[in-house]
Amino acid sequence: MSDHPVALVTGGARGIGEACSRALAKDGFRVAIHHRSSGDAAARLADELPDARTFQADLSVPEDIDTLIASLKEEVGRVDVLVNNAGVNRNAPTPSMKLEDYDFVAALSRGTWYLTKLVLRRFMLRQKSGRIINISSVVGHMGNRGQSPYTMAKAGLDALTKSLALELANREILVNSVAPGFIETDMTGELPEEARQGILERVPLGRMGSTDEVADVVSYLATRGSYIHGTVIHVNGGLFPG
Repeated sequence: MSDHPVALVTGGARGIGEACSRALAKDGFRVAIHHRSSGDAAARLADELPDARTFQADLSVPEDIDTLIASLKEEVGRVDVLVNNAGVNRNAPTPSMKLEDYDFVAALSRGTWYLTKLVLRRFMLRQKSGRIINISSVVGHMGNRGQSPYTMAKAGLDALTKSLALELANREILVNSVAPGFIETDMTGELPEEARQGILERVPLGRMGSTDEVADVVSYLATRGSYIHGTVIHVNGGLFPG
């Protein structure tokens, strides 16, 4: 088992998560690529990265998280950086949204909290070091039509960042959020052209961001940024000033 530091990236096989996995591998981390149902993509990515491993878990199921932690302990032995990137969404106006749609989004938020708790207890507190980077969203600050559970979840991630930062300040564990704006991913690539142009008109820089531009900030927080703590860093082309 290598002594190199380990970065666990949830939802680490696609989109922003994939870019973070690649950036952290370049920084010298052994990357633990978590996925829920993207096993093929995770395996292909792990083949490209040095000493990377894949881990499957549904983060809405506590027992899956327990198993994930046990597997991490056995296979990589440590977690030095946790990137809470996994996210889900259901779109509908609030009056017509079903309770099960809210529960679907909220269950992952609960799982993110539980995973973070276990990573702290089993790894970072014992190691007396660590960095937690939560991938939130600009919509957690601005709101967005038809995404009330998602905006609540992302705002909650930033609140979690601030609370953990207070709790862990004397434990050599840094906690921060990165809040992307509109980023080029598979999801945004499926937008109708009219909707896409409407988004671009709102962004002062006049373009969507890239996943690499988000991953660059994650990389900085994971490897440098030693006096950044309890902060939300916005990556949104000027859409929201933060």
